Amino acid sequence: MGVFGAMTTALSGLQAQSYALENISGNIANSRTTGFKRVDTSFADLVPDTSVTRALSGSVLSRSSATNSVQGDISGTKIATNVALNGDGFFIVAEGQSNLNGVPSFTQTNLYTRRGDFDFDRNGYLVNGAGYYLKGLTLDPASGNATGSEVDVIKVSTDALPPRATTKIEYRATLPATPKTTAYTAANGIAGSDLLGPASLFPASPSLASIAASDSATLEERSIQGGTITAYDSLGRPIPVRLTWAKETAAAPGPPAVADAWSLYVQTDPAATGAATRWTRAGAAGQFAFDASGNLTSAATLVLPTVTVNGMALTNVSLTTGEGGAGLKQVNSTQNVGQLEANAIRQDGYAAGVLQNTTISEDGKVMATYSNGQNRPIAQLLTARFASPNSLQRLDGGAMAETQDSGLPLVGSATAGGTQLVGGATEQSNTDIADEFAKMIVTQQAYSANTRVITTSQQMLSDILNIIR
Repeated sequence: MGVFGAMTTALSGLQAQSYALENISGNIANSRTTGFKRVDTSFADLVPDTSVTRALSGSVLSRSSATNSVQGDISGTKIATNVALNGDGFFIVAEGQSNLNGVPSFTQTNLYTRRGDFDFDRNGYLVNGAGYYLKGLTLDPASGNATGSEVDVIKVSTDALPPRATTKIEYRATLPATPKTTAYTAANGIAGSDLLGPASLFPASPSLASIAASDSATLEERSIQGGTITAYDSLGRPIPVRLTWAKETAAAPGPPAVADAWSLYVQTDPAATGAATRWTRAGAAGQFAFDASGNLTSAATLVLPTVTVNGMALTNVSLTTGEGGAGLKQVNSTQNVGQLEANAIRQDGYAAGVLQNTTISEDGKVMATYSNGQNRPIAQLLTARFASPNSLQRLDGGAMAETQDSGLPLVGSATAGGTQLVGGATEQSNTDIADEFAKMIVTQQAYSANTRVITTSQQMLSDILNIIR
């Protein structure tokens, strides 16, 4: 090998250190690039085939060493659609292929990235700062179930959410054993003054199934307020549903035993006058009966009468008091001030709404929030994991492609394996500036040392040539 071999070996050292410096330069240049994974440099010796006693240290070969599995710091951005992975895995993305009339198309090959600075483009696609489009499972907004099994580019529609008519009211409340109505006069010892009273008190409403407008004041005097809830018709128009409770009978020993029983009245036409019906009883008289422990013993669900307000009709609405009527109780007056205590009054309808905000939840769902207060799942993020993530092929913009050495992607839940999704944040570059500068110093010294070897080799060759002279 001799002097020429020393010069050749030193030249390989120069090339290897130059390669290392190029990687260091790229790492420093991308120290603020979102999701960037630094490239380290490893060195391998190349030993010539010689006998053991004539073995040489050989030349050097530089190789890249990926750090795809090394996570960078997570930094908050306050942008709702930005998301970071705290753990292993990669977002699945697609590359835009062409743009026809402002609408992009996409390649069919899945790519992978840790860059999560996703935001909406003008078409409603989630695209990161490098131009890659986020993919996931499309969800049915009504049920939250996936509409297919293949990941696709996520698009959030800006269409208005159509209205939904109210079909069910969930009612949970506590009734007093002795209702303190306006007509209740316990101090005077008037028996039954806490009850709805005989039909004679309602001259225009003899059956008490329908209370005329002229008898409305009497009903309100002899009942307790049950609350008002806003329901919606099929056009999304709000319709107030006002309820009031009247006690029909008080418990009495038998035989036959008499249980506490209540009637629920619904204001079906607040604009009614004279003999026209303003309040309608829901169900039969004494529909809601309670045992000595205050538990509901009658049917827990019934259909409310039609409510008409300003020409708007609300029909076929069921009222439920929980499973087995557990949501409706009666307690002794010592435990209650004599008025109804509403625990929950909810309904399932809503008006039309426009898209206001989109966020990504901790479980990877892309959620759309509308002006009517409704939240709807749009898509489900999935992540891909590889047996050898450091063997992925690096592409521009922080994207990566699978290789034979990386293995096939294992696509699954974004939170599998303990990985956490952090919304409103991004993963920063995993480059450590201080570490890169230290590497640069070592690389510079190694490069200088190799140049000294070449200089020395050249001097030795000159000395050899001078022997001939």
